[in-house]
Amino acid sequence: MNARTPLPAAISFQTFATLSVTAGEMERSPMRKRLTQFRWSRLISLTGALALLATSAFAQMSMPSMSLQGEKKRALTPEEQERQKQLDNDYKAATGKISDQKANDPWADVRPAPTVPAPKKKQK
Repeated sequence: MNARTPLPAAISFQTFATLSVTAGEMERSPMRKRLTQFRWSRLISLTGALALLATSAFAQMSMPSMSLQGEKKRALTPEEQERQKQLDNDYKAATGKISDQKANDPWADVRPAPTVPAPKKKQK
């Protein structure tokens, strides 16, 4: 037969944990805490070292072929060259038809009128 009596439902886990600790475990607790801290600090340092090694190994891997200059253009056929020249000429003709416009100044009403500077005195 089991000699233990059931615990009431109102006892919290923390209370139960303190009740189940024996006198020998109380003496080993600071040592166990130090070992746990040592293990965690060692785990963190090893994880950092592994991360450093992994990043340097990743940097040495070959990259996929990418070019910042874009893709190389293929050579145009004579028909395509003629079409491109025609488009360029049409563009230049269309831009030549646009009259010169005054610069749009949205702050013109807000700025004060320019003042005429005083004439400079001639030095002798």
